[in-house]
Amino acid sequence: MRVLGSSVLGFEAIVVLLAMPLLAVNGYVDSMGVAFAIGGAIAIGLILGIAVITRPFGVWWGWAMQVVVLALGFWIPTMWILGGMFAILWFVAVRMGGRIDRARAGQ
Repeated sequence: MRVLGSSVLGFEAIVVLLAMPLLAVNGYVDSMGVAFAIGGAIAIGLILGIAVITRPFGVWWGWAMQVVVLALGFWIPTMWILGGMFAILWFVAVRMGGRIDRARAGQ
């Protein structure tokens, strides 16, 4: 879970930051700075998810961040697709990640 889940959240943070200029271009926020402040806050939340992934609430934090990224779809319609893809990847990470970690520890 640790390696696979961290990869998903890390790449998701990058995608969120790369999508932020669309907020300003589409006119949903006043400036590029505001767009990057929003994206930066979400990216920090995703990176915090990497930090707490081994804690009992880490998986739930990851699911909450998936909801936040999907909610970006209200402003950036492409995020419905990208957020959905990352939600599926997070589901796979939660389901398969523990098995992978146990297999690596047993070597």
